[in-house]
Amino acid sequence: MIAGRLENMHKFCFVFALGYLTLCQIARVYIFDYGQYSADFSGPMMIMTQKITSLAFEIRDGIFCKEEELTPSQRRLAVRRMPSLLEYLSYNCNFMGILAGPLCSYKDYIAFIEGRSYQLKQFEANGKEDPKHEQKEPCPNSAVIHKVIVSAVSLAFYMTATRILPVEYNIDEQFQETSSVLNRIIYLYLSLMAARPKYYFAWTLADAINNAAGFGFQGYDKNGEENWDLVSNLNIKQIEFSTSFKMFIDNWNIQTALWLKRVCYERATYSATAKTFLLSAIWHGVYPGYYMTFFTGSLMTLAARRIRNNARHHFLHSSELMFVYDVITWIATQVAISYTVAPFVLLSVKPSLQFYSFWYYCLHIACILVLLAMPARARKKGREEEKAPISQPVGHQRTEDNISEQNSHSTTNNNSNQREETAWRRPSAAQ
Repeated sequence: MIAGRLENMHKFCFVFALGYLTLCQIARVYIFDYGQYSADFSGPMMIMTQKITSLAFEIRDGIFCKEEELTPSQRRLAVRRMPSLLEYLSYNCNFMGILAGPLCSYKDYIAFIEGRSYQLKQFEANGKEDPKHEQKEPCPNSAVIHKVIVSAVSLAFYMTATRILPVEYNIDEQFQETSSVLNRIIYLYLSLMAARPKYYFAWTLADAINNAAGFGFQGYDKNGEENWDLVSNLNIKQIEFSTSFKMFIDNWNIQTALWLKRVCYERATYSATAKTFLLSAIWHGVYPGYYMTFFTGSLMTLAARRIRNNARHHFLHSSELMFVYDVITWIATQVAISYTVAPFVLLSVKPSLQFYSFWYYCLHIACILVLLAMPARARKKGREEEKAPISQPVGHQRTEDNISEQNSHSTTNNNSNQREETAWRRPSAAQ
């Protein structure tokens, strides 16, 4: 960072950090314990790779780039001076996020270390100090207790459910031959749902650790309640009741999605979606199942966007039709997500291909047919049917259109900071 020229420094940091991480992943997978999930050095290296690359881009934006060249989120995150060695190591290796993150921006972390985070969040939320809340510092105790309980329940559920519903049973030949299609779909959904709480446990506990240290305050909501979701990494309710592929992605591993946006999606000049999925696969590791999952996910995202563009407006005329649409899309989303992420859990080539062959690659073929057959029609802003009143969808989430109009994150109660961060998704909000 110090030796390189500012205009190329972010590229050097990106290639070096991601390349070193890849070597670590190769060593872990092919030398130590292929096919096993383990907590080792590669996990912290994944988080540090995000921090190193994010900071490099933020310094380049703040020192080298002109203001008019940056997006609103890039301007907010831009770092105007090179950090000292102590600041750099503190950001990368602080005890709160060294094991499981989540990723935070350098400016948010430095504001916390310098004791300015509370005042900054109040100013960002209100434009001035709010007299209703300025008398006392926010207290994270209730948020920490709640998140620790969620972590404990998630761990208990995972340890129990995965014994009853192993994902590997989806590739059992006898099960595939003797079970009906409906039973296979239901078991696929339940087995992948049982595998998710492992991530709920790790990310929620990591979030609680940051909050316990006093980091993560995001301001007050409209009811005056404290919001400690600045570095939250998921929204469980929105994940389980997702009615679109995009909604699931927006609520899953949120900080990593924001990192992918900062360093890849919004800077790509072409094929932004494909490049972002490829980077995500490389960052996760070298298991072939990861690449199968993210390739399939890219197809799913493009096909879901095309279907929504061509079908959704037909259901906006009444709350009853919108409810039917939400139910159908919830079922379709959960099946598509389970189908997509199965190789991510199975890891290796043989079981992953075996799984897809049992399903005759049906959703891959369906996605390709959708992309070939359906026109890529753009939504017209201000359409009357887009403005039609609709009911709350499954899981009581607000409609995606209203969320897009408000430029807010579809999954958290975060204030303007994370709303700006998720603006990168707007070109694909029509999926």
